[in-house]
Amino acid sequence: MDIREVLESYKAGRIDATEAERFLRVDYRESIGNDVNMDLGREIRKGTPEVVYARAKTPETVERILRSGRRLLVSGATEGHFEAAEGIEGVELYRECGCIVVGGFPEEKYGPVAVITAGTSDIPVAKEAVLMARMMGCSCIEHFDIGVSGLHRLIFPMKDVILKNVAAVVAVAGMEGALPTLISSLSPVPVVGVPTSTGYGMGGDGIAALMGMLQSCSPGLSVVNIDNGIGAGAVAAMIARGRVSEI
Repeated sequence: MDIREVLESYKAGRIDATEAERFLRVDYRESIGNDVNMDLGREIRKGTPEVVYARAKTPETVERILRSGRRLLVSGATEGHFEAAEGIEGVELYRECGCIVVGGFPEEKYGPVAVITAGTSDIPVAKEAVLMARMMGCSCIEHFDIGVSGLHRLIFPMKDVILKNVAAVVAVAGMEGALPTLISSLSPVPVVGVPTSTGYGMGGDGIAALMGMLQSCSPGLSVVNIDNGIGAGAVAAMIARGRVSEI
């Protein structure tokens, strides 16, 4: 049980004080077999859901995790994982970004968070960021294929960012990774840059985009690792949640 379930069970009289104390001392962890340890307290402790990276896990292991009944987000899922997930109650499949959501999304109390991509090839990573932010209770606005090769395309998205009073922007780009710097130079709120492994030849695996973003001279731009939409969505959502708590 997580901390909320322990408190509700104690309040309802289903467990006594001794049992409640014992549950609270187990650090909100639950083992699924001998190879998976779920962090049940993460969402209450810091606002982020349990995230399971499926890429190196077997479909059978992921299926056990999905059947645990816990609200969580699976990333890096392959077709084998999606096949194992089909038919499990409360599971939503997002094949376009390799993600699986268990337990649905909470009410959108925070945000909005803007997620903008340079190209269509960057959309899967951007969708990861959107799902993570939504799992943390944030609404999102999305603008895709706004790369710097056609600078005029950025005009409307930046108007949207300002007029809708977004809390943070996630800017996703491959190639030379110029878009986050440009958005940051125009944005009144923090920007999280996400380099993607999209491009040609040397540096096209995301290294050029990462280095370009890290060398940005625009204040207010922070950068996560290559293809890390999950991390970017979490940072943006934390910014949005923090803004609400300060009001």
